Amino acid sequence: MRTYTAKEVEKRLEAGEKLNLLDVREAEEVKEGKISKATNIPLGVLEFRLNELDKSKEYVVVCRSGGRSAKAVYFLENQGYDAINMTGGMLDWEGHVE
Repeated sequence: MRTYTAKEVEKRLEAGEKLNLLDVREAEEVKEGKISKATNIPLGVLEFRLNELDKSKEYVVVCRSGGRSAKAVYFLENQGYDAINMTGGMLDWEGHVE
């Protein structure tokens, strides 16, 4: 599984790189703040919302600490998607949140 640290993701975004961020936390968690432009699809409904994702794009998957996002990455890869886990999740995120 490919991974980025939260700091690597932050630096890429600051450099103007367009990342497709997929936040798999529950809606209540997202209300506490999410990375700008991240799409929220909770892990529990991801399999039912795959039609919202594009197999030609690479996704950086985010959760609270990195565990659920790792599960999401394994699932997405098995479905033919290109996904990268953001290790440490939002607990390690020091950048801007909305």
